[in-house]
Amino acid sequence: MSIANSNKTELGDKAVETDRNGTRFSVKALKKSQTDNAKLGHLHSHYAQHPSRGLTPAKLARILVQAEQGDLIAQCELAEDMEEKDGHIFSELQKRRRALLGVEWQIIPPRNASTAEKIDAEMIAEQLEDLQILDDLIFDMSDAILKSFSNSEIVWQQQEKLWLPKAFNYKDPSWFMTVQSNANDGSIVDRNELRLRDNTLNGAALQTFGWVSHVHKTKSGYVGRNGLARVLAWPFLFKNYGVRDLAEFLEIYGLPLRLGKYPTGADKTEKATLLRAVMSIGHNAGGIIPKGMEIDFKEAAKGNKDPFEYMISLMEKTESKAILGGTLTSQADGKSSTNALGNVHNEVRQELRDSDLKQIGNTLTRDLVFPMYMLNGKSYRTPNRSPRLVFNVVEAEDIKAYAESLPKLVDVGFAIPQQWAQDKLQIPVAQKGEVTLVSAKAELKQESQKVKREEESQAKLKQMAIKRIVALKSQQEVEAIDLMSAKLQADMSSILEGFTDEVRQLVEGANSLEDLQQDLSELNLSIDEASEVLQLALVAADLAGQFDVNEGH
Repeated sequence: MSIANSNKTELGDKAVETDRNGTRFSVKALKKSQTDNAKLGHLHSHYAQHPSRGLTPAKLARILVQAEQGDLIAQCELAEDMEEKDGHIFSELQKRRRALLGVEWQIIPPRNASTAEKIDAEMIAEQLEDLQILDDLIFDMSDAILKSFSNSEIVWQQQEKLWLPKAFNYKDPSWFMTVQSNANDGSIVDRNELRLRDNTLNGAALQTFGWVSHVHKTKSGYVGRNGLARVLAWPFLFKNYGVRDLAEFLEIYGLPLRLGKYPTGADKTEKATLLRAVMSIGHNAGGIIPKGMEIDFKEAAKGNKDPFEYMISLMEKTESKAILGGTLTSQADGKSSTNALGNVHNEVRQELRDSDLKQIGNTLTRDLVFPMYMLNGKSYRTPNRSPRLVFNVVEAEDIKAYAESLPKLVDVGFAIPQQWAQDKLQIPVAQKGEVTLVSAKAELKQESQKVKREEESQAKLKQMAIKRIVALKSQQEVEAIDLMSAKLQADMSSILEGFTDEVRQLVEGANSLEDLQQDLSELNLSIDEASEVLQLALVAADLAGQFDVNEGH
């Protein structure tokens, strides 16, 4: 569906119109599932024909040819039978399919994303994380590894203003077909397009936004030929031959040959009686026969089960190689199954898992993330700016090796980004305020630095306190001296005023400077009172000094 250059497209059978920003959609077609259509009612009553019954090379070849021509029913039903009947195929497929579950994923916004695009990507991630059925969807999608495709119908629901998937209903592969004939307008049809069987020549196209349609590229080719079922069908057939032959061998192995003899002229009733006796004696170890008849026991049948077991083992190894890429992670024979070879084979399984997840991630981006973004995203403009669902298939590197090598590289001048190292080691960046791990040495160093900082802080506070005390003391000392000076001045003022009055009178009454000098020399001032005041002041000052010394001031 292309909507990059137009404001109108098709959503199922309904026209979809957008506003000038491309963010408003008609969603009427989402309210009803496509398979509820009456034209497809016959699919709900379809039951498997189990084509594995009486399977022969000729019948298998016919089934495979029909699948190439667009009729996928028999091939898909055969794949179901193979998985149910062959425990080895089931076991190996479960290993590959279950390995896909539990792998972390994330929604990545487009390159150079705007703030609105990042917000929409976070919204989609939150909604998908809240879905409890996403693992089931991924497991159902992995069914395409065997059958080449897997389709799950999306059941949409509206929660407030958001359109979100409510369920993913897995649909039987036999419901689908591929187009083989050319379209009426003369255009060439896509032989890889899957359609619902609606009893028409080319089937019904899958409703847009209605399906998670996953086609798994196990090998290159048309969708009808790229599943593992076509590879596993032949080992499955030959293994069944070996199992059947082994069962027949075990049924008769060790039993003696029983030969009945009837007399000449015996009729059909007597012959039938002897035959029943021969057949029952082998299992029941007893029986009766008419007189005159004989039963001879020949030597027990000889044989060896090894050829049958070899046939079965060879086919199971072939199945393991086709499914997991090797045999040492599933079968151990005690001879060639070394630990080193097992690790190599396990790495092959790892590559298969990563490839499977990338293909599933691409399908989920196209059929689930993009519809959610187009229907709910406020930043939607064009399809090529859609967020992507990506599985985290990057394995953490050897932390020990990096811990030894990175410090040495940094010491010689390598400028290594911290983000690169954390990505390599799969260690997330610690968020602000998040509790982080620290070593015992680092923790002791941090504690020592903390104590040192506290001591320094206390020393600074002590110095500030001392300076404050000294300043207050100096201020108190100044204030004490000022108080004593004021007291002395008050006591001496009256005495000095008397001296001033007598001198003033002499100055005012003098006729000349010589007379004033003569009067002053004859003036007799009494200083006894002034001396007493000064002596008291000196004694008070001395006592104040002694008090300060005794108090440590």
